[in-house]
Amino acid sequence: MKKIASYISILFVAVSCMNYGPKNESDFNFYGSNGLFVVNEGNFMYGNASLSYYDIDQKHAEPEIFVRANGIKLGDVAQSMAIHNGLGYIVVNNSGVIFTIDVNTFKTVDIITGFISPRYIHFVDDSKAYVTDLYGSKIYILNLATKKISGAIPLHQQASTEQMVQSGKYVFANCWSYGNKIIVIDSQNDVIVDSIKTGIQPNSMVIDKNSKLWVLTDGGYQGNPYGHEIPSLYCINTSDFEIEKKIDFDLNDSPSRLCINSALDTLYFINKSIWKMSIAASALPDAPIIPYKGTTYYGLAVSPANSEIYVADAIDYVQNGKIYRYTAQYVCIDTIDVGVCPANFCFK
Repeated sequence: MKKIASYISILFVAVSCMNYGPKNESDFNFYGSNGLFVVNEGNFMYGNASLSYYDIDQKHAEPEIFVRANGIKLGDVAQSMAIHNGLGYIVVNNSGVIFTIDVNTFKTVDIITGFISPRYIHFVDDSKAYVTDLYGSKIYILNLATKKISGAIPLHQQASTEQMVQSGKYVFANCWSYGNKIIVIDSQNDVIVDSIKTGIQPNSMVIDKNSKLWVLTDGGYQGNPYGHEIPSLYCINTSDFEIEKKIDFDLNDSPSRLCINSALDTLYFINKSIWKMSIAASALPDAPIIPYKGTTYYGLAVSPANSEIYVADAIDYVQNGKIYRYTAQYVCIDTIDVGVCPANFCFK
């Protein structure tokens, strides 16, 4: 409890408006389980972000695991999560912190502060990670041994960065919020070496089996101060940074959450419904694999083990959401109750 009390005092200094706890604690033991973490954003300024855990083999879900394991709330707007060397790194955007947890007990190990509005973490290697930021005008460099910020990569005129993927020494980061570029970072020297112009608001990226970078843009929206245009899907060469393919959507489409299967040869994305297409395709598919059912598909993940599909349903953005689990052949085999605004996934 001394450790939890110390965490609470740190959090009150970092984000004084948050009511973090304390809450009653529970013990968890998920050693050896094949699991999926669901990051529930919650509502902005409500402090109701949460983390759910789903035992894939047992079809068993545990809600609110962070507060139940640690006695403190997760915070305001949980953005993403990634796992490295047995630790889960939960990026809490509006609270400006990253929690590290044991992925089997869900107990907090460290709290990393010093960010403005962190979004995603990418592990460059076993010693270093990058953290993107919505308002920081920089990409933070994180020392994984000390769990401290050790430096930053300035973004100059581009203020915001989002997701990151890596091919060889190059890390690619998309400038999503009122942006239209993919920046290219030499991860050996921690410097930006190039940028790739795309359509308005590139929101998600993957790397395929041929080391090609796929980027999905949403095109902005009507009244957007940065503009509104046709959304597009780009295929980019990760060696010379040239665009090799561009496939356009309709103007009123809003595609998001680009994912790839375990074989790295098939793309998936949300565009009201759930769609999939081969990386060899030159046009968008004619029909979705999971049709729109009058609800809000808000998150998407494809299992790296067997290409099962997990779809997050935010419903009305207020009540607790649901996750629909599908086989690789699009047969729904489970429905999982989770928290408010489920958006991102992390496979254990």
